[in-house]
Amino acid sequence: MSHANKQAEKYTISTPVFEGPLDLLLNLIESAELDITSVSLALVTDQYLERIRALQDMDAEEISAFLVIAAKLIQIKSEALLPRPPVREVGEEDPGEALARQLRFYKKFKEIAGWLKERDAQNLRTYLRMAAPPKVESRFEMGDVTLADLIKAAQYIFSREAEKAELGTVIRAPKVTIREKVLHITKFLSSEERTTFQEMVASAKSRIEIAVTFLALLELVKRYRVNVQQDGLFSEIQVERMGEFTEDEDFDLEFE
Repeated sequence: MSHANKQAEKYTISTPVFEGPLDLLLNLIESAELDITSVSLALVTDQYLERIRALQDMDAEEISAFLVIAAKLIQIKSEALLPRPPVREVGEEDPGEALARQLRFYKKFKEIAGWLKERDAQNLRTYLRMAAPPKVESRFEMGDVTLADLIKAAQYIFSREAEKAELGTVIRAPKVTIREKVLHITKFLSSEERTTFQEMVASAKSRIEIAVTFLALLELVKRYRVNVQQDGLFSEIQVERMGEFTEDEDFDLEFE
């Protein structure tokens, strides 16, 4: 797009009547009750030139956008007066059709802008969705989870809310380490061969403690000290010890 065309599309010119060259051109065609075609553009060329001669209070930069459209109109009219249509190169666009299409787009956007302005004046600031709602791909498969399972989980969570301290109580952030939870699991399994993850975190006081306990369980799985199994999505995690170990068994951990 040329520099002159960019200027014509800005529509920053402000006069008592017109905001830009396309606004002036559209007004002339609509006043003559003509359709927007290359023929109608040729017919209003003289009127357009007469109008821009009256725009004397504009500087050179502002008037240049009007002169670009004027040059296009003169070319369109001169081609219409020729005895034979001009021979165009392959792929070269007809200037009359190009300007007519640009003017039709301008008219459509101007009508939409007027409609939006009217709605804004009436405080109707809501607009209907014209396109179909987007299709959201399912990211989470609930599997065989039933409503009873969800109710049971909610009851368990709400029952623990009663154990929380009052709002006025100052509570320090808990400090929980993987080593501490590894020892907790080994102590738990030293007397029981099998258990569940739910039972191991039954006394946990925070989500951080539950998360660290889970990391400790993964550490023991990695060391082949325990075996875990979960039959389905959200089902209970079964934990089984592999071999014997004592409560005071020490582990060389990579992370604390």
